[in-house]
Amino acid sequence: MSEVRRNVDAMEENTVATLDDFGEPLSATTFVVLDLETTGASPQSCGITEIGAVKLRGGEVIGEFHTLIDPGTAIPPMIVALTGITDAMVMAAPRIQEVLPALLEFIGDAVFVAHNARFDVGFLRAACHQHGYSWPKVEVLDTLTLARRVVTKEEAPNRKLGTLARVFGTEVTPNHRALDDARATGEILHGMLERLAAFGVTHRGDLDTLKSRVSPTTRAKATLADTVPAKPGVYVFKGPQGERLYVGTSKNLRARVKQYFTSSETRGRIKEMVELAVDVDVTVCATALEAIVLETRLIDQWRPRYNRRSARPERTPWVKLTSEPYPRLVVSRTASVNDAHLGPMRSGADAKLAIEGLQQALQIRTCATRLTITPRAGARACMLKDLGACSAPCVAGATGEYASAVARATTALGSDIGPVVTALARAVDHHAAREEYERAADTRDRLSAIVEAAERTARLTSLRACSIVAVHETASGWELASMSQGALVGAATVTSGVWKCADRLRDKWTTTAVDDTLVEESELLLRWLDRPGTRLLYVDGEWASPINGPGRYHRWVDARRADRESRAHHLQLRS
Repeated sequence: MSEVRRNVDAMEENTVATLDDFGEPLSATTFVVLDLETTGASPQSCGITEIGAVKLRGGEVIGEFHTLIDPGTAIPPMIVALTGITDAMVMAAPRIQEVLPALLEFIGDAVFVAHNARFDVGFLRAACHQHGYSWPKVEVLDTLTLARRVVTKEEAPNRKLGTLARVFGTEVTPNHRALDDARATGEILHGMLERLAAFGVTHRGDLDTLKSRVSPTTRAKATLADTVPAKPGVYVFKGPQGERLYVGTSKNLRARVKQYFTSSETRGRIKEMVELAVDVDVTVCATALEAIVLETRLIDQWRPRYNRRSARPERTPWVKLTSEPYPRLVVSRTASVNDAHLGPMRSGADAKLAIEGLQQALQIRTCATRLTITPRAGARACMLKDLGACSAPCVAGATGEYASAVARATTALGSDIGPVVTALARAVDHHAAREEYERAADTRDRLSAIVEAAERTARLTSLRACSIVAVHETASGWELASMSQGALVGAATVTSGVWKCADRLRDKWTTTAVDDTLVEESELLLRWLDRPGTRLLYVDGEWASPINGPGRYHRWVDARRADRESRAHHLQLRS
């Protein structure tokens, strides 16, 4: 597909990656390593007796927090024997509600680290809730979980703090006192991070990937992401023979690519792909829109074996008339701009509903029988003729009536669904007046399927008849997109000079040829244009805004959507 290659080459030039593109390195990440001593194991019935915390960055201690806490109850003898903290020691100590503000300020937005973090976080969260403080949404790193990934059974028979301290040779020995245990945990943390660096865990964004089990062979492949920038774009996994295995897109290429090798993948096909992958190619894109459009084109071009969409390339359903002497309405997987058609439909089920509605309103035949041009002598029509549901071209004298029905169907598919909507709306009202609610709902669903498809047809037709440069404001600047004949021909992100950039993108209308635009790509562009705040800067052609659509038909679509939501709600309640 040379057209895809020309469009790819026409995209904005990739920028050179800088160190900032890869996210925050662990050497610059601030960690707060915390340990608690308590009167027991339950946050609801026990209290905190001591807090010790150490703030670390780059392996250096930059701050410490330590205090005894009056738990408000007697300390059990077993706890006294374990920690050495007595009732007399905490008699003059502050209560937890007096300490929490200073502790939360000390933690800030650092990565919260603890050994068996669930225990410590549980006590602090319960204390915050009890005394009216909000527990911050901090990133939590559990050294117990890390130890299960890093330390082998040969090195340590268990993952207790004292055992790990011996494995890593910490200067501070854990002794069931909060500050010393926090100091020892900090040393253990840096020892484990040094080991993990060999598997590509080098940045703060990689920490989330350590929560799941991954084989050492797979985790070692994480180094493939080391040179990938943290920018929006498209990634392509390649196999041993250079074959394309999988194409994907992400707003942060580096984090997404590394996630495949450092997270536990449950999808069987993707696990197989990760095992085969030996290389990854990336294309940095100016905007997320450009990235997803490029992904769509490349999947269509290469049909990678592990992309689900590659298995169904001709999946878009349309409704059209057959080319028989007495045409029927059928679901088709292709649609020519020269033929009257309705769609693309959202699904094959919607396409069948639309056909049923058109047959009901226009009396188009439903049988698949091959008919002769001249009806056979003595031929008799089926009961649908008597019910007024078919014009019956199979009998003599009805061919002219059927030709009129086909002409109305061609008009409905090509330009005007008004008569169909009117007929089906009357049918809905008729059934409802007679309390035939199931038949009314069925007819309503057929009507809404037709209206939705007509809106999509009108949107695509309008987009493909125009050339557009549009802009959308984001938190960091402006995203611009240039479209021609329903395809994306250029994109850019700028912080200033919007009109100057728009002029440059407008030039691509005449320099970029667009052939056989994918329907999926055009719909991506329409969704981007529909976003609140998107503005059109240049338009060449007759553009009808797709936002409003044929609003007078919306009540049927809205009713159907409300019915779907109601059914989903009831199913959820039943489950």
